[in-house]
Formats: sequence, structure tokens, C-alpha cells
Amino acid sequence: MIGLDWGTTRLRAFRIAEDGMARDVRRADRGVLSVAPGGFADVLREIAGDWLAAGERRVLIAGMAGSRQGWLDVPYLDCPAAFGAIAAAARPVAFEGAEVLILPGLATRDGDGVPEVMRGEETQIAGAVGDAARRLVCLPGSHSKWAVVGAGRIEGFRTYMTGEAFAALGGATILAQTIEAGGPEPDAFADGVARARQPGGLLHHLFGVRTRVLRDGVSKSASRAYLSGLLIGHEIGHEIGRARPAAAAEVTLIGDPALCALYRDAIALCGGAARVHDDGAGDAACLGLTRLGAEIPWRH
Repeated sequence: MIGLDWGTTRLRAFRIAEDGMARDVRRADRGVLSVAPGGFADVLREIAGDWLAAGERRVLIAGMAGSRQGWLDVPYLDCPAAFGAIAAAARPVAFEGAEVLILPGLATRDGDGVPEVMRGEETQIAGAVGDAARRLVCLPGSHSKWAVVGAGRIEGFRTYMTGEAFAALGGATILAQTIEAGGPEPDAFADGVARARQPGGLLHHLFGVRTRVLRDGVSKSASRAYLSGLLIGHEIGHEIGRARPAAAAEVTLIGDPALCALYRDAIALCGGAARVHDDGAGDAACLGLTRLGAEIPWRH
């Protein structure tokens, strides 16, 4: 099978053997925003044409290819959603020479009825967690997702625009004058996490990123780490502090190893525990595509 993790800006393709292992992996800056209307089939041939020519006849796609901006608008599946139901909700698209299916995203509502959506993360969760006991899963990133998962289904999730907020605050506000990239600053990061646990709220805490440089002589590189810790600390405080004890004491982190390490450290500083999902030689998205693909009654 060919599996595609088709994001907003990036595309990853996996050639998956019958044993579920990736025989080949390719990456390209061909996210859905770069694809002209009607051009998705051409991009699939660009990245996997030789695999198709070699006889691959099954293609399973996860992510933003199933959005309104993608190849086909595949309806969201409401939570709680079993992994089998996600696979069953895949929709076909016309493609000469292969059977191509696009997986749905998931939707839910928070405690106050505000909608939440995800596309692609559900496939990573299926690959990393599987049928494990009920647990809390975090996928850090531009739009971090926190999901409660158990017994082969995703019960619900919440989203935090932490990564995007970090980029915007550090590049388009007055805080840009007081931060700069540098080496690791674990103490400054920990100070930001600790500040997030104090009263005053995020909007008040943010101004302190500037004044610590102006009045306390904090370096700009330390200020950047402090901002990171502050934003991640507020995010984690809502999840760990809300004590979703029904999930699990240990958070499972899925994603970029360096970013997951920051979250693991911040969770520990907030009194929780976490482990980073170890893909080994694999990838959570590839594992998820394999798992969901095995539940699809392919025609070929």
C-alpha cells in the first residue's frame, strides 16, 4: 500500500510492505496550499509514480487532502470515534490505475459547546497508541492537540494554538525586540513554565517577557526560551491542572522529538509525567495508515 500524510505545507509518502513496515519514505514541500485546483492526482504521480508503475494499487491518504481546500471534502467523523469507524468513513477519489481513498478528520465540542476539529492527528494517534488502556495523548505543534484515547477509540480532544502563537508573538509584536534565537536555555524555559502557574493570566504574563529584558538584564536568547516555557506552561496547566484523571497519570507525546522533549520537561515541572512515543525506525503516521488500511475492504 502507498500511504500519504498530506498536510497544509508538507507531504510525506510511505511505501508500506505487507508486514506493515515502510520500505521507502519520501517528503516534499507539496502541502495542499501548494496544489492548484484539480492538481492533486498529478502531485500523487509526482511523488509516487514509480511505485504505482511497479504495481502498487492501493493508496490511503490522511490529513488536509480531505479538507475543503484539498482533493475531496471528506466529512468529519464525530467523537467518540473508533479506529475502525475512521477507516470505514474513508471516501474514494477518481484516479486512473489505483484505488485511492481519503480518510476523514474528527470533530468534537469542548465543555462549553465550541467545536473542535482535527485532520491527520487521528491517524498518528491510531499508529502510536492503538488499543492501549485509556490515556491522555498530546501532539505538540502549531496547533497542539490533547486527546483522550482508550479501547481503540478517540473519545475527544482539545486544541491549543501554542506554536503559532509563539511564532506570531516573537515575530509581529513588541516582544520581537526582546527575543532572539540562541542555544538551549533550560533554566529560562523552566522560569516561563513556573510563571504560567502564577496568577495574572497569559495576557499579563506576556508583557513580562519584555520587561525582564529591560529591567532585569535577561538575555534575549533566554527571553525566547522564557516565552516558549510561558506558552507551553499555560497549555499544560489547562490539561494537567484540569486533572483529567480519568485518562491516565502519564501523557503520551507524539511528534517532533525536540518539541516533545520540551513538553515532557514542562509536564514534569507541572507535577505530571510523560513519555515520548518512540517510533524507532517507523513513524506514527505510517503506523496509523497501516493500521487503518488493514481495516479497509479494498477492491484490489
